[in-house]
This record gives sequence, structure tokens and C-alpha cells, in this order.
Amino acid sequence: MKTTPESRRGAGYRAFLAHRLSGLALAVFLPAHFLTLGLALEGAEALDRFLAFAELPLVKAAEWSLVVLLATHLGLGARLLVLELGPWRGLRIAWVGWAVGIAAVTGLAFLAVA
Repeated sequence: MKTTPESRRGAGYRAFLAHRLSGLALAVFLPAHFLTLGLALEGAEALDRFLAFAELPLVKAAEWSLVVLLATHLGLGARLLVLELGPWRGLRIAWVGWAVGIAAVTGLAFLAVA
């Protein structure tokens, strides 16, 4: 199926794009996560240095964005699973709003806790 400029304007296409891009961003994050776990294995001093770095405001903002990306990816991925495995047909555009809303609430909850 060839995509046309008209098909790229809808909420379904934006949901597709957000799901794919959030997945790519999370995949880029994984090596940094494994590096942190490796620092924990090297000893307390190396991990303490990293944890001091993790308290910087820019790092905290990046941490918040990762939480929002994860919630976005989860919500939009769940939408795709329901569409493919459930009895519903069509785009169900309202579900995109629910996924984005859940991601926003998750981001706000993370800000409240952090």
C-alpha cells in the first residue's frame, strides 16, 4: 500500500510515527542502561560517581523524557495489539488520544514523585 500525503496527515499516521520513534529512542537508551548496570558491578565508587552525575538537572529531564517515551510506546503498542488481535476493525482514532493521555499522566506522576 502506497502512502499518500493525505494519509500522512491523520492521527493514525502520527500514532504510527510516535510508536516507531519512541521505540528507536528506547533502543538507543538500552546501552546506557547496561553501562550503568556494569558500573554497579565494578564497585561502589564507580556507581557513586554515576549517581552523582544522574542528579544533574539535564539528566533528570532526560530521565523524565524516557519515562514519557516508554509510556507512549506502551500505550500505542497496546493499541496496535488490540486492533490486530481484537474483534474491532478500523483505526479507532480515539484510542490514540487515550494512549497519549496515559503517557501524559504517567509523565506528570513521575514529576510528582521525583
